Amino acid sequence: MGFPANGSDGAKPLKFLIYGRTGWIGGLLGKLCQAQGIDFVYGAGRLENRASLEADIAAVKPTHVFNAAGVTGRPNVDWCESHKVETIRTNVVGTLTLADVCREKGLVLINYATGCIFEYDADHPLGSGIGFKEEDTPNFVGSFYSKTKAMVEDLLKNYENVCTLRVRMPISSDFANPRNFITKITRYDKVVNIPNSMTILDELLPISIEMAKRNLTGIWNFTNPGVVSHNEILEMYRKYINPTFTWKNFTLEEQAKVIIAPRSNNELDASKLKEEFPELLSIKDSLIKYVFQPNKKTALD
Repeated sequence: MGFPANGSDGAKPLKFLIYGRTGWIGGLLGKLCQAQGIDFVYGAGRLENRASLEADIAAVKPTHVFNAAGVTGRPNVDWCESHKVETIRTNVVGTLTLADVCREKGLVLINYATGCIFEYDADHPLGSGIGFKEEDTPNFVGSFYSKTKAMVEDLLKNYENVCTLRVRMPISSDFANPRNFITKITRYDKVVNIPNSMTILDELLPISIEMAKRNLTGIWNFTNPGVVSHNEILEMYRKYINPTFTWKNFTLEEQAKVIIAPRSNNELDASKLKEEFPELLSIKDSLIKYVFQPNKKTALD
């Protein structure tokens, strides 16, 4: 589970090399490091350029590397359907190159991946509470984005230095951020209403830093335990944020007419993460404490 990386004995001060400076998660990681007094540097190299990554590591001399870079598409994953080579270059070639360089240098790589590589099926029915586990084989290839992510996850299993974090529908207390799942669905004309596993960044990003400190590796379902539906989130939004907010639902069949690629809906089993971090809150409790509770202060503030 652990990897004997640089700095793992505690004798060497932590120093993080972070890729994804301009991204949402990468930016939040920098703020967390500042708050915790952890020395960090953003990588200047391109993920697909091995020499540039080697130069970054030689210059920075990090104890751990974080990969929050990647192509998700703007405004959404439909972009990847018409930009397949660009998606492969970053999500597959780039991620594998970074993992390989880190392994060569004896460094743990914390890789923010996706849990949108599964969909409810006969063995994991919607509403059953039976979630997909870390060792389960991805069964969702509806979007090119998800297809590339499943490919690279499978290959990364061979790298004993990589910690793969399956993030899903990330949420934070920053409603101004357009990448925030809550912000997204409050701006849609219509939303589907399906229970899903989700990631509360205010609670889970600090845990990812702790995972680096523990040199944890392997695949982790990086979501809060349990599921929450679109309507349940929007009801909380109306209760805590905007009492006059209204929304309309539509079916998956109706949604399919306005999107290019199908979307993943699933429940991930977060028991492995919960066992390592017993304080981890369920998705609904975490939403209230970290996202909707008034006068709150969180690790990301």
